[in-house]
This record gives sequence, C-alpha cells and structure tokens, in this order.
Amino acid sequence: MNTYANKQHAAQSSEGDSGVALYPLKFEPILRPMIWGGSDICKFKNITPAEDGIGESWEISGVEGKISIVGNGELAGKPIDEVLRTSKARLVGKKVYEKFGNTFPLLIKFIDARDDLSIQVHPNDKLAKERHNSFGKTEMWYVIKASSDAFLYSGFSTQITSDEYIKTIENNSFTDKLQKYDVKTGDVFFLPAGRVHAIGAGCFIAEIQQTSDLTYRIYDYNRKDAQGNLRELHTELAKDAIDYNVYGNYQTEYTNRLNQPVELVTCEYFSTNLLEMDIPLARHYNALDSFVIYICMQGHCTLKDNNGNSVFIGQGETVLVPAETESVLIIPSETTKILETFIK
Repeated sequence: MNTYANKQHAAQSSEGDSGVALYPLKFEPILRPMIWGGSDICKFKNITPAEDGIGESWEISGVEGKISIVGNGELAGKPIDEVLRTSKARLVGKKVYEKFGNTFPLLIKFIDARDDLSIQVHPNDKLAKERHNSFGKTEMWYVIKASSDAFLYSGFSTQITSDEYIKTIENNSFTDKLQKYDVKTGDVFFLPAGRVHAIGAGCFIAEIQQTSDLTYRIYDYNRKDAQGNLRELHTELAKDAIDYNVYGNYQTEYTNRLNQPVELVTCEYFSTNLLEMDIPLARHYNALDSFVIYICMQGHCTLKDNNGNSVFIGQGETVLVPAETESVLIIPSETTKILETFIK
C-alpha cells in the first residue's frame, strides 16, 4: 500500500466539503478469527450471536483491504477513507491532514488471546518506507482484563547483539532474553517501533497504533499449523528492525484519578488519556487541531458535542469525534472507563 502517496493530496485544499455534516462516528467492527483467538470479544462488545475464536476486533481502520465502515447516522455505510477524502481537515485536523493526507493515521483494536501470540517486532517509519513504502508501527496496550496467569513480553531483559539474536532463535533460547510481565487490569505498555514484544495467553487488550499492518514474526515456539508446517518467521528482516537496548522499565506507571484525565502515553504518533468517571466530564478541543477517539472499556455513557449531536457509547464501542468539534460533554450512566486518543 502506498500510504505516502496520499500525502501529496494534502498539498491541495485541506478544508473539505463544508456541505457534509459531521458528527461523532461509530464504525462496524471488523471481527478477525485467529487460531489463537478467544471467546470474549463478542461478549465484551455485546455482539450476538457470539462467535468463538475471534482474536481481534478492528474498531477503526484505514488499512487497505480492511477499511472501516461508518455504522451510524447520515454517513452510515460509507468507508472511512471516503469520508476523509470528502471532509479532509474537518475530520482529522489541518496538521494531521497535511501529514497523512487521505490515510487515516491510527488503527484501533481489541485483542483477545486464548493462546500465546508469536514474538514479533515492527519496523520504524524509515525502515518501513525503504522496504515497504509504508508507515512503521508504534503502538500501545491497555490491559482491559487478564486471567490469573496472564503475561506478556516487552523488551529485552539482557543485552544481546544482532548476531546473538540469530543464535538464540536457532537454539530456542530467545524468550530467556526478554522481559516478562505478569499483567492485570489497567496495566499499560508503550511499544515504540523496534521493541520486541508478545501478548501471552489470557490477555484481553485495547491496542492503539499507527496505521500499518507490518509485522515481523521473530519466534513462534516451534508451533505447527493444521497441516503440520512451521509458521513463517522473518528472522533476517527483523534483525535490522530490533532495538537491542535494555531499558529500566517497559511498563507505563500512572496513578488513576476519578473524574480527571490521566495521561498514559504521549508520542509523535498519538497521545492517550484514561478517563474514569461517575459524573459528567467536559472536554474542550478548541486548540487541539485533531480528531479524538473514545474507546469505552467499562460502563456506558452519552456523549454530547457543541453542535447538538448526541451518541450513546457502551462497553466495547469506539467513537471518532471530528476535529471540527470544539467540545464534548461525557455523561456516564454508571462508573465508566474510556481511553481518549488524539494526535498533538
């Protein structure tokens, strides 16, 4: 996918069609069966009939071949890229449109792991452009729930070289070099491009990432598919993508505050706050120049914007608030927990 080509359109008018009425947008979830998928996504999102083996729900996606479709209001049935081409900066913000053009810049997912996922890494923008003419992938995880023995890997616990990396794959000792975390509800991990990582069995996670489907699979525990074949690994491709440095703590530390935004992650690709509330909370975006995404992880609420639009957000739902929106009032019906994501 030539995601960079779309930036050329941004050099033209970024104002968008003023005749198209924008409002908080919901999208039809893209449910993706996976061999490692669990049974919680449909229940979490209140989808019936429930399907088993769903590993991912893509909530908002501009990835080619997996484009989100608007599910509410006058624009229902339209793909997000069509809405973006028409509305431009009105939907995503002037600076965002100038940088990303007609490619929506973030991908939002829920992930339900019944089994361990493969250990993987994502290239940064420079390497991804050179090899694939695409964006790289920086991402974050918020653990919505976890079984008592759930874990994940993030980063190295021991310094190794690129040559040692190859040897550990060959002798099946690679996981010994990784930092392993036992996880619980509310844990947060920021995963810049280049950081080796893997989601373990029993994790149910909200994932926010750059719009990219580039993944280098490093190690898969020598598992075989239904035909008895080992899964393809990208050992050599990953070699130059990996950040081999060891860092002090790969988990994001934060203190939750009821009815106040709590910053979890801020980077050049996205910023994310946690909003946990049991009373109405006003959010003002006059100076932001970006869309805002709300991901509801617990409870339910009503969102009202300054243009008189109102939308219900229940657990497992995701809403995109257009950049031209100046303010919203979030009215919870009970204690509600939401991730708020935008681009600064």
